[in-house]
Amino acid sequence: MYSLLSLLESLIMSTLYVVVENLNDWQPYYPSQDVITFNGYIEKVNELQNNRVRVINLCRNYRYLSAGYYCSLLAEARGHHVTPSVATINDLGRKSLISLQLETSREILQKLEMDSEQKTHKFHAFFGHTIDPVWSKLGQKIFEKLSCPLLEIDLAFKNGWQIKQLKALSLKALTDPVEQEFFATTFEKFNNNMWRKPRARKGWRYDLAILINPDEAMPPSDRKALRLFDRAARKLGIAVDFISRKDYVRLSEYDALFIRETTAVDHHTYWFAKKAEAEDLVVIDDPTSILRCTNKIYLAELLARNKIPTPKTAFLTRITQPTLQKLIDEIGFPMVLKIPDGSFSRGMIKVETSQQLEAGAKELMRNSALLLAQEFLYTEYDWRIGVLNNKPLYACRYYMVNDHWQIYQHAGSESKSGDFDTLPTFEAPKEVLDIAIKASKLIGNSLYGIDIKQLGKRVVVIEVNDNPSIDSEVEDKYLGEQLYEEIMKEFLARLETRGR
Repeated sequence: MYSLLSLLESLIMSTLYVVVENLNDWQPYYPSQDVITFNGYIEKVNELQNNRVRVINLCRNYRYLSAGYYCSLLAEARGHHVTPSVATINDLGRKSLISLQLETSREILQKLEMDSEQKTHKFHAFFGHTIDPVWSKLGQKIFEKLSCPLLEIDLAFKNGWQIKQLKALSLKALTDPVEQEFFATTFEKFNNNMWRKPRARKGWRYDLAILINPDEAMPPSDRKALRLFDRAARKLGIAVDFISRKDYVRLSEYDALFIRETTAVDHHTYWFAKKAEAEDLVVIDDPTSILRCTNKIYLAELLARNKIPTPKTAFLTRITQPTLQKLIDEIGFPMVLKIPDGSFSRGMIKVETSQQLEAGAKELMRNSALLLAQEFLYTEYDWRIGVLNNKPLYACRYYMVNDHWQIYQHAGSESKSGDFDTLPTFEAPKEVLDIAIKASKLIGNSLYGIDIKQLGKRVVVIEVNDNPSIDSEVEDKYLGEQLYEEIMKEFLARLETRGR
């Protein structure tokens, strides 16, 4: 019998339940009152109604309408945090969704070596861990995207390793004593590290995770701003944890997620947002906003279709003399070339001649199959209107770097930024505020930074940022701590109305 005694004894007072279809499935492991049958979990509806509960669903299979499927469905309906989630179960049942979820595993697969005679390989992963360390990184990456406790991973080799199939395993399938011992160890590690007994709540009403990257060179919020977010949240009864990429599987512990790391669709920030939304967390930035804002091609099309004024804009998909001449005829010089997912003025080139246009397009197309070309409009500063839930929150004027055409100037590892003014929103021109709100409503009701240029009576939207900068002594220069409190009040309002 493989002992989980130390773990399970420490969780007697916690609201963790391990759900199995038959208690005999748990027979190789130490018995505990936290291990209950599916029928037992159904009967606990009144007892668990007002508690914070975590559920590990170890039913024999997760097929549609099976006990395993209903266990996760019921847990989510009760507001319990469950692994696997219904979203994960559905994804495992559709090969196309598995492929989409595991795009980021390709790099790991490419690095795996192959035995000359081996064309297929099958192995098991328990909470992302594998007995053979060769497959451990792949197992962990898969678990980050599809958090299923027990998985069978089937690989095939064709011009490199590829994931052929993923299949959920049941405890009954673990008949090898070595695998049983390894499952016991990984189960304990998972609970200690990820689903550990919650800290004493000390009267906190909700738990907020703030996702940051301590190593990011230009994060959306500096350290002082993060401390001010923390202080504002705690005033409202919201406990804050600062988390990082490695905490992906811990998201179910929280009620809300605030992303304060630069976002992108092909990036872990997007998967954090997706998982948070699937787990019914209040999330800013939500995945739809990330998807709509971080790709300038999508954003340009969205603004044009809804008749929001922008600089003259065109797309470039191939570099030929006719296509380049068409750009020149439509937009004229100078113009700006942009990759779709650049941020902080990166991935942009200003061109003033046909030769510069061709050279710049070739350089940027090394990283993108499609470029955005825009009319260059010089202004001394850009407006940034911070918008929260489609209401103006702050107004800034960001000035260009001296002797440069952008707010940010990047030179190797060095970056410079221009000066700024922060004003009360009522001092910003009405036409600037109006166009900012119109643009934000096209994206959603989250927190956005709308970049706007004003040339006399002409007012145009440059872009909408889903993850706007909020730094101490910059965006908060006018409102001070009230800026952070307003954002946390929005989290609180959404938490209190969640599920209504």
